[in-house]
Amino acid sequence: MPPEQQDRTASGAGGFTLLGPDRVPYRSDTPGLLGGNGRLHIYGRLDCPSALRALGKGYARHRVFFADESTAIAAGYRPCGNCLREKYRVWKAASRTAIPSDSSPAGDSLNG
Repeated sequence: MPPEQQDRTASGAGGFTLLGPDRVPYRSDTPGLLGGNGRLHIYGRLDCPSALRALGKGYARHRVFFADESTAIAAGYRPCGNCLREKYRVWKAASRTAIPSDSSPAGDSLNG
């Protein structure tokens, strides 16, 4: 378990701080299964090479933890393109179809 997941200031039940589907932190007796970047809204494995590299560059202050993948998704986080490559590809393809594209023909303008 990453040391930053432990809630060292905790008193009472639960020694781990996880993020819920509503993006509100809560206390848990069990560590999270996934980590995330609170600024970029990306989730991934705890052993993700990208996240581990970023920890030495101040990333720990933005790191959040999730009990499971469904909680991370419900909180609005997307899969990491490095450690969850296939899930990222599926997410990317779905996000492309969800955004309406400009279907007007090239050169067609209201001013034209």
